Order: sequence, then C-alpha cells, then structure tokens
Amino acid sequence: MTLFVILSCMMAAIGGVIFGYDIGISGGVTSMELFLKKFFPEVNTKMKSDTKISNYCKFDSELLTSFTSSLYIAGLVASLFASLVTRAYGRKPSILAGGAAFLAGSALNGAAMNLYMLILGRLLIGVGIGFGNQAFPLYLSEMAPPKYRGAINNGFQFSISIGLLSANLINYGSEKIKGGWGWRISLAMAAVPASMLTPNSLIQRSTDHQTAKKMLQRIRGVDDVQAELDDLIKANNISKNIKHPFKKILERKYRPQLVMAIAIPFFQQVTGINVISIYSAVLFRTIGFGESTSLLFVVLTTGVVAGFGWSWGPLGWLVRSETFPLEIRSAGQSINVVVNFLFTFIVAQTFLAMLCHFKAGIFFFFGGWVAVMTVFVYLFLPETKNVPIEKMEIVWQEHWFWRRIVGDSSKDTKMEAP
Repeated sequence: MTLFVILSCMMAAIGGVIFGYDIGISGGVTSMELFLKKFFPEVNTKMKSDTKISNYCKFDSELLTSFTSSLYIAGLVASLFASLVTRAYGRKPSILAGGAAFLAGSALNGAAMNLYMLILGRLLIGVGIGFGNQAFPLYLSEMAPPKYRGAINNGFQFSISIGLLSANLINYGSEKIKGGWGWRISLAMAAVPASMLTPNSLIQRSTDHQTAKKMLQRIRGVDDVQAELDDLIKANNISKNIKHPFKKILERKYRPQLVMAIAIPFFQQVTGINVISIYSAVLFRTIGFGESTSLLFVVLTTGVVAGFGWSWGPLGWLVRSETFPLEIRSAGQSINVVVNFLFTFIVAQTFLAMLCHFKAGIFFFFGGWVAVMTVFVYLFLPETKNVPIEKMEIVWQEHWFWRRIVGDSSKDTKMEAP
C-alpha cells in the first residue's frame, strides 16, 4: 500500500461526504418551522395548530416528500448518462461533472426564494450525486490492491457517515441562528471531491500501455507489475469488442452480476436505513419533541446509523463494484446506481404517507425485508475477499447455485488441458 494510493483513495472517498450530507440535511431542514413556514405553509399549519390530525400524519405532504425525493429521481436519470461518460472519458470527468452540478445545486438551495428554486437546486444536486456515485466505487475498486480493496471501499461508506454527522451537527447549530435564515447555511454548505486517473480507466481509453504501466507502478509501489498489467490489457481488449454493454450484461454468463446489481441495492434501501437518515428529525417531531430537541436527538442517533457503515453500508457498494468484469463494469455500476436511486426515491416519496397509515407498524415492514435479505445473502452471495477483479468469474463458476447458470470452471480447465 503506497502513500499515493492512500492519499488518492482518501480524496475519492470524500465524495461519500457529499452523498451523506444531502441525505442528512434534507430531513433536518424539513423539521425547521421557519423553513416549513416559507416553503410548505400547509405542513407548518398542521404541525402547529391542527389538533385533530395525528402526529403521525402532520408531515404527510406530497410537496414535502417531493423536496426530499426529487434528488433521487434526478440521480437516477443522471446515472444513465454518467455510465456513458465514465466509459468513454474515464472516472475523473464523471467526478468533476458531478462536483460542478453539486455546487450549482447547493448555491440555488442556499439562495432559494421560492419552491421552484428549491426543487431545481435539489435536482441539480441529484445530477451531481448520480455522476459521483457512478464513478467513486469504480475508482476505489480499481485503485485498491486486492487484499486492501474491502478496507479502502469502506472509506466510501465511512465518508457517507461523516457527511450525515456533519449535516446533523450543522442543522442543530443553524436552527439556533436568529433571523430565520439558518436553513440557508444548512443547504448551501458543500464540498467537491477531487480525484485522479486509475490504471483500468487509463488503459480503457488509450493504447499507451507504457503510461498505464508507470501509473500502475506508482500505485502498487513496485516495479514488477507486468502480470497485473497484462490482465488489465487482456480484459480491456475484450471490453473494446463490446459495443453494447447494456445488451451484453443480459447474457447468461453475466446473470449473477445482473442479479446482484439489482438485488443488493434493492435490499440496501428496504432495510429502511435511509428512512432513518432522511426523516429522523421528522420522526422525533411526530412523538412530540420540539424543533431543537429533535435535531439534537438526530445527532445522538448518528452513532447508531454509523453502525450500518460496518455492514451493508460499504459492502453494498463494494460487492457490486468488484464483481463486474471490465467489459460490463460501467453498465453494471450504472444499473446499481439506478436501482439504488429508484428505491431510495420510492421509499423517500412514500414513507410519510406510510407512516400516517401504519404508524409504528411501518418498522415491522422494514424488519421483514431485513429477514428476506439475510436469507438471500446467505444462499446466493459468494465470498469475494482477496479475489482480483479480473478473476471474479471463477468465483461464480464455483458457487453451488450460479455454476448451474454460468458453467463449471473445472470443466473449462479440462477442456483447456493439452
């Protein structure tokens, strides 16, 4: 592990702060009375004066949930275009494009004078996150040596947790600012990640293998990188013959990757983790806490949410990004991000209405999905620890279930034997 890799991955993982910050910041500001009074007066009226409505239903508003969920639908659409940019121009342009969109959206949100500016800002932030989430996991997986890949990818989820904590602390502090403009600080504060080129990306977009070799030597910290470089070049030559990666990923031999690309982000969202991250302040308001107290409790519960960062948080991104061969990697990651955003949007858009109807029973709904998720992972997800990305197909071929679909590696070995 070289200092170059450590610093590069630290910079890239900071991109997770962007995602975490915007997950956490929206829930906090939607519990601030002055913010609600300016943009969602009907919700503010129900919350303060309508005693006939249950506390569980006072935040049930399509406009309010649209403010939160618009980010995710924009991210969904942007990730489709980000896949093309990432494949054609590399990870860095996707990250930079995402950063520019994020800055523009943050500026609009901070200066918002009406609901239209507010929603437009959220849409731009969603575009930024769509590009960033397409590129960051790929970047980290490609930069990391196989034995450190898990730890390095954990940095992405750790950064998301840092972003959540930062958002909650800023919300708690900005709520106390006199004059009613503290929410502007919450929405406007942001950071843009920086990144560097990766060997896979460099090889995929160039025929200058010497430049790629020098980059790989710098990353690995050793001169003897020819074997790994040959694997990357071989995988790249295969990928160049793939003109339609989205069509290619539908082939039978890529069925395990396609299933995981859909199932893992789906389960990641139906655990309810983003409900806690997005709506925790609102949940505390529904049980009678005041504005400041709710925001304080959100800060205190961040530690519980951070526990997600040791399991499904980072592994949900890691397993997906490291199981795709190069020829379908951008397409696979795009499907990952689309499914993730789609179900985040669905959960964010419907949760307040579900809370109104199901009340506390809503959490039994999420608990049931956690049970289903556990069984699925136990049966169908193989171990990927210390397996180079370029060798992942062997793992699928040796799995008790997937080998029936993709074929048995032992048969291939016999066929190749002289």
